[in-house]
Amino acid sequence: MDEKKRILIVDDDEAILNSLRDILQEKGYEVVTAKTGREAIKMSEAQYFDLALLDIKLPDIEGTELLTEMHKKTPSMMKIMITGYPSLENAVEALNLGADAYVMKPIDNDKLLKIMEEKLREQEEAMRMTQEKVDEWILNRLRE
Repeated sequence: MDEKKRILIVDDDEAILNSLRDILQEKGYEVVTAKTGREAIKMSEAQYFDLALLDIKLPDIEGTELLTEMHKKTPSMMKIMITGYPSLENAVEALNLGADAYVMKPIDNDKLLKIMEEKLREQEEAMRMTQEKVDEWILNRLRE
């Protein structure tokens, strides 16, 4: 990783927050945590995150509502939903609302890391392709 990827973890369970934060920091990520959806929204408005891990059950708002809010404000941010209440309905709703992946508790750290790396790679690829299109557009305008 050239520059540190910024990760936001949103979960009302302090043990999960601390555990994930420690694991991700050890892997070289810059990590910020939030215990509520409102706190997460404020943080994501104040700074850019490459990826967010969002719990589906939060004390103040539903994780899917938070997902929708964040997707509107920062569509390029990768969003992975985390739930202790797995259901096909939840998974489909989360993916339809813009989640990039869906992970079940108890969290398998290796699996989560693999999914995160894959999503961050997809994000970089999309950004690179967008930059190439912009460069191409500029070159075409200069030629005209």
